[in-house]
Amino acid sequence: MMEQFDLIVIGAGPGGYVAAIRAAQKGKQVALIEKASLGGTCLNVGCIPSKTFLQHSEWMEKIKTANQFGILSKVKHIDYARLVERKDQVVGTLVNGIQYLLKKNNITLIQGEAVVKDNLVVVVNNQEFKSKDIILATGSRPFVPPIKGLDKVAYYTTDNFFDLKKQPTELVIIGGGVIGIELAFAMAPLGTKVTVVEVADDILLTEDNEARNVIKRKMDQLGIQYYTKVTIQEVTNNEVILQNQKIPYTELLVATGRKPNIEIVSALNLELDEKKKFIKVNGKFLTSRNHVYAIGDLIGGFQLAHAASKEGLTAVSAILNENHLPYNPDEIPRCVYTHPEIASFGLSEEQAKLKGYEVVTKKMSFQGNGRAIAMGETEGFVKIITEKKYHEILGAVVVGANATELINQILAVKHSEGRIEELATLVYGHPNLSEVIGETAESILFKAIHE
Repeated sequence: MMEQFDLIVIGAGPGGYVAAIRAAQKGKQVALIEKASLGGTCLNVGCIPSKTFLQHSEWMEKIKTANQFGILSKVKHIDYARLVERKDQVVGTLVNGIQYLLKKNNITLIQGEAVVKDNLVVVVNNQEFKSKDIILATGSRPFVPPIKGLDKVAYYTTDNFFDLKKQPTELVIIGGGVIGIELAFAMAPLGTKVTVVEVADDILLTEDNEARNVIKRKMDQLGIQYYTKVTIQEVTNNEVILQNQKIPYTELLVATGRKPNIEIVSALNLELDEKKKFIKVNGKFLTSRNHVYAIGDLIGGFQLAHAASKEGLTAVSAILNENHLPYNPDEIPRCVYTHPEIASFGLSEEQAKLKGYEVVTKKMSFQGNGRAIAMGETEGFVKIITEKKYHEILGAVVVGANATELINQILAVKHSEGRIEELATLVYGHPNLSEVIGETAESILFKAIHE
């Protein structure tokens, strides 16, 4: 007989496996289908490997900083293969953790590629499974643009870049978005000569303009070259050829975004968005087909692991007919793990004005913060965007050390329906980087003490 489940989740990335566990915690019989590795792109070839590499690079920068302040030391050699080995250990630890949680929650893990039939029967390895509800969480894959000569040369995407056993000598990265810039910061402090090539007007176009400027200054300090508004005429075995320049490389990384894996929806005839690129869903992540939900990179919006997890939890709440807080994209933190880091959420000042808000925006630097000075991490700022009349927090940007942690303090106040008064009157431990958050909030209401 055909095996029956309450819920089948297709894709075991940060959206899929989280949804599967929550449904199982609620007493549902759940199957989780994955054709590759548990944890998906994020854990295996995305967030976790890149952050592990970035941690190695941050240690290198801290060694250089320590030398300036009297702790004299020298790095003799970088054993790059061991860095990759540590990355594998980190990934392996997390994969084992997911396996444990699936077993603990009695989730049936099915390895293989899923095909969904029109009658909502799921076929894996020629075996059929039936479910009351299905969540599609099949993620995305690297998008490779049609650049002349690229199909004739050896190049890397994030799918295989992290498995390099030898450190690149001259790395050219095609793509100046978050992925490309993070990997530039990961490699340059280790001694790799890095060049970033971007066809758009600037790097990190999804980020705050002032934040971009901080990152570009740091790229100059690290010796990372970058070219924007360029046309790539051709790629050869050892050069990227622009209109007026040839850039040599020993390794080439194509980091030009990701493409959703929507092929699985063909039999279901699901409605797509206007550009026919993503699956269309409602506020509960239900597709145009009853009992079929879609989350993560399949639906566009924020292609972020934590966004996918929240979407998965929201979809499960809808399946269970639970009362839940609606998914709010303005409360999804956006994190860039450069050094210094960038973190933001909500509306920019320009976006808030377009929505009709009377906006008050204030920015305070880390340059006068005692903890930042002691750390040697004074570059960056806190910017908070608010509505003038009620002091509602509309958005925020933090650039600096630990920015991706600090942003959650502001976001927690917004999520709890707090206003700028709550941030301004909170007592902050001293010395602490988060004091700059309080001072920025004070500056909105009245003049801050250290303004």
